[in-house]
Parts: sequence; C-alpha cells; structure tokens
Amino acid sequence: MVPDVVHNQRLLKLAANTSVREAARQMAGRGVGAALVVDGDRLEGIFTERDLLNRVVARDLDLDKTRLSDVMTKNPATISADAGAMEALRRMHDGGFRHLPVLDGTRLVAIVSLRDFFGAEFQELEREVAFQENVIAGRP
Repeated sequence: MVPDVVHNQRLLKLAANTSVREAARQMAGRGVGAALVVDGDRLEGIFTERDLLNRVVARDLDLDKTRLSDVMTKNPATISADAGAMEALRRMHDGGFRHLPVLDGTRLVAIVSLRDFFGAEFQELEREVAFQENVIAGRP
C-alpha cells in the first residue's frame, strides 16, 4: 500500500495565492521538494523544485510577484491511498514526475516521492517484483 512507503511525512499545503518566494522558503525550511496547492481540502495543484527551476528561474520571473497559481502544475496526477506501492512507482515513472499526491476518496492524506522508495522500502519492492515475476513464470 502507498501509505506503507511514506515515512516522516512533511506535507506542505499552500494556497494558490502564495508567492513563489514564500513557497520556496517553506519548502526549504521543511526539507521537502514539493508543496501541495489547495483550496480548503481540495487539491488544486502541485509546485515542485522542477517548477521553480523551469517555470520561474529560467523565465526570470519575480519571486515575490509570481503566485503559485501562475506556475504550479494544475490538476496533478494522484493515487488512491489503497493503491499498491508498485502502482505509485509505475505512475511516477510513466508520468515523468517525482511526487504523487495520495488521496483517500477526495481527501488529501499524503504525498509520495521517489525518495520514499529508497532503502528498505526499495528492497521490499524488489522482493515483491521478484515474487510476481516467479508467479507469472510459473515458478514456486
């Protein structure tokens, strides 16, 4: 399950009218690579380190005047809290992104990142993949 790979969660939720400078400060302060842009409990978008680099810095936008709503990824891909960890990893790989918001119904409960799959979780995923490959190949 996706929640099994999310440890030491530092979920950062910000409003769409937050300045990019403030978002970057909060992301750096919490040691996270993404902020979830919300309106109340509703996920509107995601703002990542890549967005900061490619959509703000590379375009020489003003960090104080630019709002998250201007540069966030709107309606990001999400995954259900009851989905498997491999499905989350596959979705991130296929979509070319490093962060994936996790929803329980419509409620935002977490964010999973590629970093979450390192270490023991990655080893567990390797075991799971090997098991599934053996099942498919008909090996015990």
